[in-house]
Amino acid sequence: MAETFGHHPWTVQDLVAGVSSGRVRLPDIQRPFVWGNAKVRDLVDSMYRGFPVGQLMFWENAAAEHTKAIGIDTKSQSSSMQVVDGQQRLTSLYAVVHGQRVLREDYSEELIVISFNPLTQRFSVPDSATKRSSEWIQDIREVFESAIDARSKYLDGLERARDLDRLDRGTERAVEIAINKLADVLKFSFEVVQLKEQVSRETVADIFVRINSQGATLSSADFILTWLSVFWEEGRHEIEEFARRSRFTPQEMTRSTGENVRWTPKNPYLTLDANHVLRVVVAVGNRRAPLGDAYNALRGRNPRTREIVPEERERELEKLKDGQARALDPKHWDEYLKVIERAGIRTSSMVTSKNTVIYGYALWLIGRTEFNVPVDELREVMARWYFMAQITGRFSGSPETRAQEDLNRLDGLARTPQVFKEVITSQVDTTLTEDWWSVTLPDNLYTSSTTSPAFTAYLAALTILDAEVLLSTLTVKDWIAPSRRPVKGVEKHHLFPKAYLKAHLHITTTRQINQVANQALVEWSDNIDISDEAPSCYWLQQVAGKTIGDERLSRQMWWHALPELWTEMEYQEFLVARRKLMAQVTREGFRKLSDPNYQPPSPARVAASTSEPQLPSFDELVHAEIIPAGTYLTPADGEKDSIAEVTQDGMILLDDVEYRTPDLAAHADGADDANGWDYWSVELEEPMLLSELRARGGEPA
Repeated sequence: MAETFGHHPWTVQDLVAGVSSGRVRLPDIQRPFVWGNAKVRDLVDSMYRGFPVGQLMFWENAAAEHTKAIGIDTKSQSSSMQVVDGQQRLTSLYAVVHGQRVLREDYSEELIVISFNPLTQRFSVPDSATKRSSEWIQDIREVFESAIDARSKYLDGLERARDLDRLDRGTERAVEIAINKLADVLKFSFEVVQLKEQVSRETVADIFVRINSQGATLSSADFILTWLSVFWEEGRHEIEEFARRSRFTPQEMTRSTGENVRWTPKNPYLTLDANHVLRVVVAVGNRRAPLGDAYNALRGRNPRTREIVPEERERELEKLKDGQARALDPKHWDEYLKVIERAGIRTSSMVTSKNTVIYGYALWLIGRTEFNVPVDELREVMARWYFMAQITGRFSGSPETRAQEDLNRLDGLARTPQVFKEVITSQVDTTLTEDWWSVTLPDNLYTSSTTSPAFTAYLAALTILDAEVLLSTLTVKDWIAPSRRPVKGVEKHHLFPKAYLKAHLHITTTRQINQVANQALVEWSDNIDISDEAPSCYWLQQVAGKTIGDERLSRQMWWHALPELWTEMEYQEFLVARRKLMAQVTREGFRKLSDPNYQPPSPARVAASTSEPQLPSFDELVHAEIIPAGTYLTPADGEKDSIAEVTQDGMILLDDVEYRTPDLAAHADGADDANGWDYWSVELEEPMLLSELRARGGEPA
């Protein structure tokens, strides 16, 4: 293949001059994003010391319509060399040597600055220490512009800082050598592999993919975007532009572009990137969630012969174009955002999985554009699906596999609104079973993470139920609205204050103190007043100081899952009781999502539900020593030889990873759909299912 490329030396000075004039440009098969500043620093340091930094690859092609300029300034010369490999290094060098701003991955502009200490010959990303020190040249661009001027300026500054008329000759000589050596970085020679002009764009793209596949530096999404640059350049641009605009309001885009921008995809839940948009496009158009499979299909590669079939490639591209037209339609995106809001999610901090947002949009598009479900009906059914997916952490593990399962459920069905709604409803109902609400959810609320799916679902339920902040006339929904920016507003208050737990109950572990079942939403001023008093003291004082009537207080206590006489409970007893009540409130929020004629529960119904017997959690069984620490758990079906061990903290240790519930441990063992209590057998006096031991209230047979 010698006739397709040649080797040519390029100095750093030649390279940056070529970029500056526009002779060397960035092809659309790469995105114009640069390394982090620390990596740029390391590149300059390696060249300064004469270390190898890898070769570059260019393509001799003057077709400027397929290129993007490096940096954000305009170029004066048409392209003759397009960068195939080495874009990050070349962009970084250009930015540092010429002081040009570059685009970051969030589409913000940044000036990359690297500092240099000639006395120690060290490079650094500027910080407060280097900026205060006279021993540092703050920006090495000064050296590249004029080594003589940079040396004089540096020596003068050093003499003033040391209060000397003149530095000693040895120091001056060391500084001169170091600065001249830095200036010689411009003479550092790169070996450039130059592909000949006759090499096709598809071949260039294939070379790029092969190079980056070896280093595993790119994702399947990057490969698809590369492929799009060859076969549908406009489509890739649309994807990236949709993602870019999700970061700005129409007003901000209008100021930035000078054009009258009336709509952008910006939303309070998710800042999109090209990968997010691409996942929706291929899921809707090509019915594929794993992007690796989608890439192979788009290439038209026969899985048996491994040959490219152009006809198949064209068919897959047409499917992708169709999916993209639907995914990027503003009316579809705006309507889908109402689904997330309907599910009780108000801000990005409540989104526990970006994949839930992305794949939820794909399902919504299929329901709307293929099954013709009316918008209002689709919003309700998909809000329940979103709530289910979020609260169960559906896409927390193997998200592509899960999403493909969801897509497969819709294959080969009659394209009617009723069929789509039945499929989605069935999935929700079979996931959120009676046991799940009464057993699994309270278990999942055994956590100190306020960003866990279970706790954020509880907060979502409070917004759905129009609940008020505890001991306040403000609603939870209003206080976590995306448009509100209070200096201090609603906080998560420890119902049993931290200092009280430490000083009086001798509970010092953060995991126990910060249990979500020990936290409730209160106004900031109330949180300050509560301080570190015992609940039995501050609660009566707080209630007495409010003008909230008994009926309203009763509703608030139910919304915030406060058990009757909770201030008199032992701390662990309180946590157990409140988790169960939080699960019931969460379920009530889901009921309101599911029932257009929903009525709030009556006091009698609430009292009855709280008096129902509850099965103990795994943690409770361990702490009660019903299941002693060190006990082994094994799969009950005998098909696997996995062995898990119960830890002192009430966790399940499997393959050196701790899991909080039997469900999570079973899923980690490959049983995605299994009930963990039925999956594990506990080795006590005689083996028995965890579910059997639990049903007996923890008493062995």
